Amino acid sequence: MAGHPAPAPRGKSTSGTAPTITDGPSAADLLENRLEQLKSLLWCCYSEGIDWSRGDGPKHLENVIWLAADMVDQAAELHQRCLGERAGQA
Repeated sequence: MAGHPAPAPRGKSTSGTAPTITDGPSAADLLENRLEQLKSLLWCCYSEGIDWSRGDGPKHLENVIWLAADMVDQAAELHQRCLGERAGQA
């Protein structure tokens, strides 16, 4: 797994163009991270007799919490975007 990186801030371009794809984690790392999160979510939902303190339990629990934290960050970004769009319409 590529680790649990914090969302990478988008770099400001000095040339006036959009930030490049190389800002922050690679697409492959982001995809690997998301797949690990989803695998853990499914494991939590469909595994029987889950032992959260042994075996794969702690890893999957950590991944699900990480997934929830990512979703909170994405929702907060979307909320800020919505506020900006509403301010632009007023």
